[in-house]
Amino acid sequence: MKRDVAALGAGILFASYSTFEVPSNLALYYFGARRWIARIMVTWGIISAANAFAEGPYSFYALRFALGAAEAGFFPGVAFFLTLWFPAAYRARIYAWFLIGVPASSMIGSPLSGMLLGLDGWMGVAGWKWLFIIEGIPAVIVGLIVLFVLADKPETAKWLSAEEKALVTRRLASEVREKEKRHFWASVADKRVLLLAAIQLTFIVGSYGVGIFLPQIIKAQHFSNTQVGFIAAIPSLIACVAMILWARAVDRSGKKIVNLALTNFLSFGGFVLAVWMSDNFLIAMVGLTAVVVGTSTARGIFWTIPPRFLSGVGAAGGLALINSVGTVGGFIGPTMMGYARDLTGSPNAGLLALSGFLAVSTVLTLCLKLMIKAE
Repeated sequence: MKRDVAALGAGILFASYSTFEVPSNLALYYFGARRWIARIMVTWGIISAANAFAEGPYSFYALRFALGAAEAGFFPGVAFFLTLWFPAAYRARIYAWFLIGVPASSMIGSPLSGMLLGLDGWMGVAGWKWLFIIEGIPAVIVGLIVLFVLADKPETAKWLSAEEKALVTRRLASEVREKEKRHFWASVADKRVLLLAAIQLTFIVGSYGVGIFLPQIIKAQHFSNTQVGFIAAIPSLIACVAMILWARAVDRSGKKIVNLALTNFLSFGGFVLAVWMSDNFLIAMVGLTAVVVGTSTARGIFWTIPPRFLSGVGAAGGLALINSVGTVGGFIGPTMMGYARDLTGSPNAGLLALSGFLAVSTVLTLCLKLMIKAE
């Protein structure tokens, strides 16, 4: 596929995802998490698998648009859903366990994708088509499980006793404060929400940039596709462990914003180390691993902050707005990285640019700390 077609396809996906993010999360609030998350998962998996049957650029563009629209609302929807179940003292750990799926998917998906590409020609089907088909099926299966297993809130959970339901409900109700934004327009106009959206945007740029180009950086060392997959999984494995341990420490200390700044600074330092020691593959990998650890851990910590002042439909809309703005970073990061690499013939210029975004994210996070402290 031509690079300009692939780039436009990526842009179309992010455009549709961002456009439908807020409406999708508001639909989740009104229809219930069980039905809406199941809908997202099933349509997401089906359309993802259907990408194997794209013929020419226009069908490819249509499928990418549909995929973005189908996926929209999933992440902020789950983030909102978890606030209905878990008190603030546990949320960093809970979000970390949920978000461990991001590095875990890379840890499993990288070698799996390499092996699926090796099926090229099996049953007369290209390897890249097998990749789309096989990796799209689990989302459909999980979506159907969600429909029959998930409960929208503790009050409707069949596996909880009446006493347990009352205990969880009282604990969550005790955390609701009068100053929380419970209405949609109040939440999206809140300066804290807008600053969080900017923070999300800047650290997502770095996250997507290194995530997409890490296999290509490893491939430049002349490893096979299978070897690249397994080597690329190592940073994700380390990130899985770091996310849980760091989140536990954050819940115990309660210093969520300070730790968010530390994760962003760790990612910034990792990029700088990777560029500075680019001639030494092992040390450069240490730097890139620090980036994966920092950006992965930042996600879990980040999503504990908005529920401190958002609830109800305000939380559904505010979380979606934050994520829709942040998702734009998923387009900016890879595009900027690819442009810099084509221009210079080296990934280093792109990595330095990504490090700049992480530095900005660190500063914005400290500004958020000052803003909330001043209230």
